[in-house]
Amino acid sequence: MSLTPSSRTSAYKPSLAWFAAIGGLWVFVLVMLGAFTTSIGAGMVFKDWPLSNGSLNPSGWLSDAAEFAEHSHRLSAEMMSLITIVLAIWIWCREERRWLRKLAGFAVALVLAQAVVGGLRVLLDHLHVETVNNSVGRLFAMLHACLAQIYVCTLLAIALSLSRPWTIPASSATIKAGAKLRRTGVVCCTLLLVQLAIAAIMRHSYAGLAIPVFPASAADGSWLPPAWDFRVGIHFAHRVMAGVLVIALPWFALRIWRERNTAPGLKEAAAVMAGLLLLQIALGASVIWTTRDPYYTTAHVIVGACTLATTFGITWWLHRETIADATPTLAA
Repeated sequence: MSLTPSSRTSAYKPSLAWFAAIGGLWVFVLVMLGAFTTSIGAGMVFKDWPLSNGSLNPSGWLSDAAEFAEHSHRLSAEMMSLITIVLAIWIWCREERRWLRKLAGFAVALVLAQAVVGGLRVLLDHLHVETVNNSVGRLFAMLHACLAQIYVCTLLAIALSLSRPWTIPASSATIKAGAKLRRTGVVCCTLLLVQLAIAAIMRHSYAGLAIPVFPASAADGSWLPPAWDFRVGIHFAHRVMAGVLVIALPWFALRIWRERNTAPGLKEAAAVMAGLLLLQIALGASVIWTTRDPYYTTAHVIVGACTLATTFGITWWLHRETIADATPTLAA
């Protein structure tokens, strides 16, 4: 396949678009396996990396729940890395849009960084940091969780940018969204990323039950915790941010519904975003009420990622014409 600029086009490429969509879906399998591994405390079931007990296929991993969770997560990560690299090469060879080629390169950098950070989470877990009363490995686990959310958004942006509606838009989709609506989307995405970062810190600091009641913060019904330390503080911050999102996301959805020239599908996506928010609140309460049942906890992480992905996807689409206007085309 030629790498000359003349071999690249910005036209819709069905095979490439479907491959990107599959990659965008597979990443949620990776998130699910990572969340379940953390939820059952299996992140350190293997003390080595990149091998597992010194092997690519450790004996007995299919019959042990903890080993199955962690090794499946590692195998899924390897598959995701391969998908991302193939996708980036394919885009580089066939795609005319320079910004999209750069975005694909960024996805490769992210997935490689994720692999390294995930390895450091294992290899440095024996080191302890007294200042934060946590292991170095768990600090890298927090970073690993945050990078995962950015990676999800990056793959989604690539998949949307390669889709037929983006490449061959209907006339009603070519109208630019208002600047205020686009800014609202960016603010909501930022708030969600902050919330998910807080959640990662909370999860890897064993603070998921630092406040063991809900919706109050104390057994007597008080809204403020009776005693404070780092774990209580980070847990309470998670609840406060949830309250902020309960206002921000419905406001964003309402503005989309009121927009006259909304692109096809955006109003439905806004409804999905609002529904995911309600489900996420219910799952968060269930995590507390069931004393961190691993299935509810895993579902809470997955729905959080889906909420971010939906909000980001809407926001990315609202910027479609802005991105197109700012994109220089390559000479044939």
